[in-house]
Amino acid sequence: MGLFDSIRGELIDIIEWTDDSRDTMVWRFPRHDNEIKMGAQLIVRESQNAVFINEGRLADVYPPGTYTLQTQNMPVLSTLKGWKYGFDSPFKAEVYFVNTRQFTDMKWGTKNPVMVRDPEFGPVRLRAFGGFSARVADPGRFLTELVGTDPNFRTEEIEDHLRQMIVGRFGPALAKASARTPVLDLAAGQEDIGDKVAAVLSVDLADLGLEIPRFIIENVSLPEEVEEALDKRTQMGILGDMGEYQRFQAANALENSSQHPGGASDAMSMGMGMAAAQQMAQSMQQPAPQQAAPQQAPAQAGAAVPPPLPGGQQWYVGADGRQMGPFGAEQLQGMAAQGTLTQETLVWSEGMAQWTAAGQVPQLANLFGAVPPPLPPQA
Repeated sequence: MGLFDSIRGELIDIIEWTDDSRDTMVWRFPRHDNEIKMGAQLIVRESQNAVFINEGRLADVYPPGTYTLQTQNMPVLSTLKGWKYGFDSPFKAEVYFVNTRQFTDMKWGTKNPVMVRDPEFGPVRLRAFGGFSARVADPGRFLTELVGTDPNFRTEEIEDHLRQMIVGRFGPALAKASARTPVLDLAAGQEDIGDKVAAVLSVDLADLGLEIPRFIIENVSLPEEVEEALDKRTQMGILGDMGEYQRFQAANALENSSQHPGGASDAMSMGMGMAAAQQMAQSMQQPAPQQAAPQQAPAQAGAAVPPPLPGGQQWYVGADGRQMGPFGAEQLQGMAAQGTLTQETLVWSEGMAQWTAAGQVPQLANLFGAVPPPLPPQA
């Protein structure tokens, strides 16, 4: 009885795999030195394929289902073993279970920005990130091209390679999309771009037995400084009429000042500042009128002054502690006729030692010949 149990222990009756992980793509059945019994049960669950390898060569691939291993349903392995007459004997073969479900917990992102030419902003740098899912489409090809003899092949062993292929394909796809669509409108077409990238990647990965059923673009972002400029532009668009906004802010400031001590002065300062800013904005929008060059008199006698204009001597007039001019003789005559220039008005011209009353200057004496003297003060 003990000998029978020993022999029976070397024969495998049931071959199956229940996956308790979320990242195992291929798992090799632990046969060791045991032989598979002819007539054993092979259980392949949904989202699995079983692949038989005999002496390093791929033999049979089984989709989901329950199989009784006989020469009739093992065509390739039976040919390799030479069981022409259905010889019912144990055999040795490696059995790999391939997980064919979608592996969805994969992420991708552009390490370096993608340079594109936007029809609105010109050349811009874009970054993007998202997720994708991978699935084994051809278990036999996947096993021979990537897995090899690895007894426990996980997603981390191929994830870097997939990300490199994704970034390589995503850059050209994004450049083509941005050439037709402004960057600000790309969000509306992200799903379409993702579907196109997934289709291209599935074609590229077909030789490896893989496909990309889902490709998701979570975000396409601009450089930080460009986003800040767009935020300011958005704020200006929301504010609308700047004049109305300033009046609204001033009204709020005055209302708050009445509720907080010391707020009145702050509100007055804010109102004056807003008024100055509004006046400056209006002056910037209106064309400046053409004006003659400013006329200034020297701060003191003997200071350097511009040369007299052609046509006569130039005079400076002092009134109310201010100096005005220079004026020509005709202008002084008109001022004398209007009474704004009297004999007591101080004047100065180049060559004079100091300011002197106009009536005491010989060159100006003729201006007051027909001008009556000032009325005497009333008692």
